[in-house]
Amino acid sequence: MGVVVVSGGTNGMGRAFALGRAERGDRVVVVGRDRERGEAMVGGAITFLPADLSSVAENRRVVEEVLAAHPVVDALALFANAVSARREVTADGLERTFALYYVSRYLLSFGLRPALDRAERPVIVNVAGVGVTKGAVQWADPQLSTGYSTVRAQLQAGRANDLLGAGFAQRSGSRARYVLYHPGFTRSGDRSGLPPVVRGLLAVASLAARPVAASVAPIHGFVDEPPADALTAVDRGRRLPPDFPTLDAAAAARLMDLTGRLLLRAEGQAA
Repeated sequence: MGVVVVSGGTNGMGRAFALGRAERGDRVVVVGRDRERGEAMVGGAITFLPADLSSVAENRRVVEEVLAAHPVVDALALFANAVSARREVTADGLERTFALYYVSRYLLSFGLRPALDRAERPVIVNVAGVGVTKGAVQWADPQLSTGYSTVRAQLQAGRANDLLGAGFAQRSGSRARYVLYHPGFTRSGDRSGLPPVVRGLLAVASLAARPVAASVAPIHGFVDEPPADALTAVDRGRRLPPDFPTLDAAAAARLMDLTGRLLLRAEGQAA
């Protein structure tokens, strides 16, 4: 029996994974914004931490509360994401998709390192879009102040998560294995932020999408038997080579430095 923290654990794949870990006997900490759904999951092995993970301060609070309650964390599974048809800026001055889909995963990954490093075989599973080569980090304008689109924002944050995996393996000094996992198109996720026409098209496409259980099954495998390598990237069942373009070490180091500066600015603004 271990302790598993699940961000974005109140809906879709995150919820299915959290319930599955509880059934396996783990103690599960579900972190998410949907208070009603989260509280409905509470009982037995599952606890719920309500949080808006697009907020830097809320991520810091979650880290503090998890570390206080659980000196040892065996696994961290990162699912939190939401699409937005229009550009939104958080109170920290960050574009919301970038803040939720990438920055929260950075903060939780590095923030929970002390508890992860006390586990026997710690692992972090970042569920994103590794293997997708479209899109890029907009180094000069990561907050997409010009040229915003839902797809551009999602692709940028997805690329940032690839580089997060590489950066964590390079810089954290952690014993935790980092797994980047792309399940492929799954009948899951909150589409409420999309225009009605796009939601309709996705509903039709979902008829051919993978069921949630099939997409979640490999994640249980990563937690039960963490890979030996510091970084593992799996795209729809295919393991990617370490020199895959989106895992570039120099770009990862650049993003780690950029993220540090963005956080200093955001937290200084909130002070």
